[in-house]
Amino acid sequence: MKKEEGKRGQLTIFIIVAILVIAIVALFFAFPKLRTAVGVEKLETPENFIQTCLQDTIKENVEIISSQGGSLEPEFSYLYKDNKLKYLCYNNEYYKPCIPQISFLRDYIEDEIKKSIEEDVDFCFNSLKEDYNNRGYITNFKEGDIIVELLPKKIVTTINHEFVFSKDENTQRRETFRVVLNNNLYELTAIAQNIIEWETIYGGADCDSYMDVYSKMLCEKYPQTDDTTVYILTDKDTENKFQFALRSIALTPNG
Repeated sequence: MKKEEGKRGQLTIFIIVAILVIAIVALFFAFPKLRTAVGVEKLETPENFIQTCLQDTIKENVEIISSQGGSLEPEFSYLYKDNKLKYLCYNNEYYKPCIPQISFLRDYIEDEIKKSIEEDVDFCFNSLKEDYNNRGYITNFKEGDIIVELLPKKIVTTINHEFVFSKDENTQRRETFRVVLNNNLYELTAIAQNIIEWETIYGGADCDSYMDVYSKMLCEKYPQTDDTTVYILTDKDTENKFQFALRSIALTPNG
């Protein structure tokens, strides 16, 4: 009898625990705020959503632009190992130093990066709005400007879009979104600009001299048969790369 009573007692406890579990689960689904309070439903912030949505695209586009002389779709270029390298300095005459093709290289590259991500920015903000609407929020969106900045050791994309979302009489507003990419294109661009300046004056630049000053950078210089010169700048730590073409102090076809 005692064994049977013990079994019945264990069964009763099991039934009570099961009822409690079912009741707790029902409460979670009946009261969304309770789920949020205990961390079951955690809404991603708009800033994190945009950072996650854009960071890989920006990284990929920066790598393409850096491998093509700072241009997304270089028109005046030299084909080198299946890459179109934009001529950043050029002169089609012989014995004359090259003429810079871009006045402000950093500004030009910032604008190229901006153009490369505009459609992706639209996609990400539409996705953000849809995500919040699906969660029961009322949203409002106003488009602003996009600013890309090459800064020391990083690229910062600032998106001045206004995003307003409200729920249960609680309204929040975001007016600025920043996506930060760790990349030293700023430094590589500055060195490239200096090389171009030397090419315009002396018709050449010494890679060894740059590597003496910047020990973590690899500078490679490859003269081509048509008097084009390809420069490749590589950060040894990050393997970030910037490469471009120029034609300066060209010799006559007979040397």
